[in-house]
Amino acid sequence: MNGNPVTWSSANEIPLVVFAPRHLRRTVSIALVVGTAFFAMNQLGVILSGHAGGVVWLKGALTYLTPLLVSNYGVLSATRRRETLSIHPSDNP
Repeated sequence: MNGNPVTWSSANEIPLVVFAPRHLRRTVSIALVVGTAFFAMNQLGVILSGHAGGVVWLKGALTYLTPLLVSNYGVLSATRRRETLSIHPSDNP
């Protein structure tokens, strides 16, 4: 990975991390692979049989959205900047 790592410590920095090209490529790839596998297992039969209604298509969309959100949660968990307090005996009065 090149460049400085993209990190966040406040909510307004989250979009910068989520939409960083290297994170976006990874999370979308995960969503496509996992979503396609789950879609094939859960919805493909209904769609191919011609019984797909609006609810089935909604479930199909959620099938891709769920791994996207989960992978973004992982990225955000890994990139969070935490302010640490230095606790030394000399700091105590």
